[in-house]
Amino acid sequence: MKQSLRKISGFTLIEVMVVVVILGILAAVLVPKVMDRPDQARITKAKQDIRSLEAALNLYKLDNYIYPSTDQGLEALVEKPASPEPANWKQGGYLDRMPLDPWRQPYLYLSPGEHGAIDIFSLGPDQQPSDDDIGNWNL
Repeated sequence: MKQSLRKISGFTLIEVMVVVVILGILAAVLVPKVMDRPDQARITKAKQDIRSLEAALNLYKLDNYIYPSTDQGLEALVEKPASPEPANWKQGGYLDRMPLDPWRQPYLYLSPGEHGAIDIFSLGPDQQPSDDDIGNWNL
């Protein structure tokens, strides 16, 4: 009668401990570098949101020949403005919902803008008009 010997395979405790130590060292090196960048991540998100809003506004202009007025604001991308009513407003809107900036404030909009035909911007972390404002003119 032959007994088949099965080789038991798996990781030894030492191998597992070596992997855990290596992962711990990597985490100790990488986490501080990533955690030092939350402000940079918020600024990047704001820039992406502004680009998306600008693209939606350009579609609005293609359909209606003009940008929404400052009074109509960015909400004209989500709900059809009442006055003046756009002639070719796309059913369903140009955005599902209006995003907030990373500091939980609404994006601001001017038409005509101070920097171009339209200005879309966030006041940034200080929530005051200043040089750190993030707008479509400085992307």
